Amino acid sequence: MGRIPIAREGFPFILSFLAGACLLIPIPMTVCRVLGAILLILALFSTYFFRDPAQAVPQDPGAILAPGDGRVLEVAEEWSPELGGRAKVIRIFLSIFDIHVQRSPISGIIGDIRYITGKFLDARDPRASFENEQNLIVIEQSGGRVVVRQIAGFIARRIACWVRSGQPVDAGERIGLIRFGSQVDLAVPEDSVICVSKGERVIGGASVVAWRKRAVPPA
Repeated sequence: MGRIPIAREGFPFILSFLAGACLLIPIPMTVCRVLGAILLILALFSTYFFRDPAQAVPQDPGAILAPGDGRVLEVAEEWSPELGGRAKVIRIFLSIFDIHVQRSPISGIIGDIRYITGKFLDARDPRASFENEQNLIVIEQSGGRVVVRQIAGFIARRIACWVRSGQPVDAGERIGLIRFGSQVDLAVPEDSVICVSKGERVIGGASVVAWRKRAVPPA
């Protein structure tokens, strides 16, 4: 039997809303039925929000994949302490309508994991990457390392990390989740070739957003 395509963090919400709806809707009072209908709608929305479908993961070892679903906010260059030098950073905004499961951009070994407390600015605020509460996951392989930054937002205040240091991961493997609207940043080595631009939509674990320098496919 295959896995249920819903992130496990969603089940408490879905089941609680369904239980409330089942209790209230049969009561022959308008207010109870209205409240029950609202809870049923919330259960359906939670099922949609926490969906976690399988993805067709590219198998090219030189590809660097999007860590999450959403729209590219910015492609920038900045100093990365985790990479030990300048890096190219792809910032991805996840609205409440996007899939909120994060996936590993490469195959490798989980390195440092660091949770940083901070603010809860809107995920689209340029300061969010530096000031908001966030979780950093370093993923290492022989060709270098990348950093996935799970960033909380104004509504998203719960970050779940599903991996641990020293754990091997495959490209496209699920590594975490951010609840209710958020941002995911991906930092790659400076010599990587970026193949997305601001405004593009990407799919976590399926869209190639960059190539390692020595693995760029022929035009």
